[in-house]
This record gives sequence, structure tokens and C-alpha cells, in this order.
Amino acid sequence: MSGDRTPGTTDDGRWVVVDGRRWRATDPSIPEAFRRELVEELMSARRAVGAARRADDGAAEAEARARVQDAKVALGERGRAWWEEPTEDEAASRLRAAVLALARNRGEGSTICPSDAARAVGGEGWRSSMDAARTAVRTLASEGEVVVLQGGEVIDAAGRWRGPVRVRIVAEGG
Repeated sequence: MSGDRTPGTTDDGRWVVVDGRRWRATDPSIPEAFRRELVEELMSARRAVGAARRADDGAAEAEARARVQDAKVALGERGRAWWEEPTEDEAASRLRAAVLALARNRGEGSTICPSDAARAVGGEGWRSSMDAARTAVRTLASEGEVVVLQGGEVIDAAGRWRGPVRVRIVAEGG
């Protein structure tokens, strides 16, 4: 069989090589359970891109491509390289992408904790990312992308939270 499709990695682990083309590898500091969820969302989003293209639905394709982007950023495959120190804005973008990708993967009605996003992108030092994760959730809630719940009830995301909260993706069209 010509054109071996088995990916290899560079010696430093930063790149995956497929058919001689280099692609940024997934951030190895992502815990396996979160990596698996993010990859599931990435694959689902890619299938949605294909379905939208076949249906010639430009709006659905754009939405699906945005999902692909979020999953790739959360995985560290786009945006600032995971081996480089991010700026505050770059770290916030990755947390935002992780919140959206994880919440979408879990589906309507399911929730994530802001700490899930912090753990997915913060590696062993995830606790230092918690304030930024909460800020990302507040921003997404103000944009209507997610709702914040406490004790099963939707709360004002702009307010100060005391205690644990959960985050749910807003259903499409509402």
C-alpha cells in the first residue's frame, strides 16, 4: 500500500507527521479523560461540517467550523503553541474554547464545572487558571453561549458566585 497514513511524531513530540506534512500535536498535559472528550467533540464537529457541505447549508457549515476551531484550540492544536507561554488573552481564548467544546460534547441538558476547562488546559497547575476559567464562563454567559447554574437554578453570571456552579451550553436556537 502506498502512502502510509500511520502518523509519526517528531522527536520533541510537538508535531505529528502524516504523509510528510507536519501538524501540531495535542497538548500532552491534557488529562486523558478531557483529551478524549475534546477529541470526541472535534470528530463530531468535523462530521457536522461534512453534513452541512453535503446539504449546501452555509450557516450550518460555519457553525460546525466554529466548533472545530474551539476543539482544536482547546486541544492546543491551534492558537499559541502549547509549549510556549501564552499571553493572558491567549490563555483566556483557550479556556473559552475548552468550556464550549466540553459543554457541547456533553450535550444539551448536561453540565460542566469551570474547573473542567481549567484542568483541560492548565495541566498540573490548573488551580491557578480557575479565576480565568470563571471569567471565561462569565463572558460566554453574557454572550448567550452558556448558562450558569447553582443548585440546579440559573443564576446571574455577572454576579459574584459563592460556592460551586455548573455550566450548560445554550440549546441551538435558544
